[in-house]
Amino acid sequence: MLLERTIPVEYIAASAWKDFLVVVAISVAGALLVEYERPYLPELPVTIAAFLGTAISLILSFKLNQTYDRWWEARKVWGAIVNDSRTLVRQSLSFASVAAQDDPKVAALVRRMAMHQVAWCYCLGQSLRGLDWRANTVDHLDVDEIAELERHSNRPVALLQLQSRSLTELAASGAVTDYQRVAIDQTLTRLTDWMGMAERIRNTVFPRTYRMFLKAFIYVFITVLSISLGEVEGYWEILVTTIISTPFLLLERTSTQMQDPFSNLPTDTPVTAIARTVEINILQLLGESDVPPPYPADSFYLM
Repeated sequence: MLLERTIPVEYIAASAWKDFLVVVAISVAGALLVEYERPYLPELPVTIAAFLGTAISLILSFKLNQTYDRWWEARKVWGAIVNDSRTLVRQSLSFASVAAQDDPKVAALVRRMAMHQVAWCYCLGQSLRGLDWRANTVDHLDVDEIAELERHSNRPVALLQLQSRSLTELAASGAVTDYQRVAIDQTLTRLTDWMGMAERIRNTVFPRTYRMFLKAFIYVFITVLSISLGEVEGYWEILVTTIISTPFLLLERTSTQMQDPFSNLPTDTPVTAIARTVEINILQLLGESDVPPPYPADSFYLM
């Protein structure tokens, strides 16, 4: 997730250099056409380029709104995951507090549920990004649990099943009442729902044809603008065309990066940093003294 910091020029250049070269190439080609093939070119007033630019602006603003909605929905989902993760641990601690004081097995079960929830947050984030699910996850699991998760294609679902198993053991030991068990199970159900929403965003591809047609219209706009500015002499025509046209492609690329909030880019939803926040909160609820620090920002973004 981009932070309120100055974005390095290197990052902008790395993202935009291809689009910039395309704009320059079309501008140069247009200038050469005007210079050497002027009698064969139609008269294209600047108003036509202005009309195309206005139409592209409307289409581009629609795409920006849609991609931001996808990004914002992903962020809201992970905000809900944080809330319900805290709720799950708080419920298990408060409901089983009396039994945990008298029975070490109950205390171990409560702590195991807390560690499983930390592991689930890390595992879900890694899975959504298509990365190795073991990163940070296995630190909170034992060997048998890791081996069990290896047999599943969807590890976050397997972790939620471990949570349900622990809840069943708590109920069987009498540490929680039936009503308390239902309350905790409802929290687990909400976590399952949030996971499904995040997976839906991850697996639903933004229509590729939309981007293809939009970029084609932008290229047409650049060509028409370059020919329309034929009266501008020399390199000024190329410079003016480039300055006017480049923002369209930059905004289009920005919207493309935002449309996939789990693509492991600086514009992503910061799932790893959020999972670390959950870990810190849960360890403090458990009264642990060895609490890791929050993930540091990588200059201008947080992952």
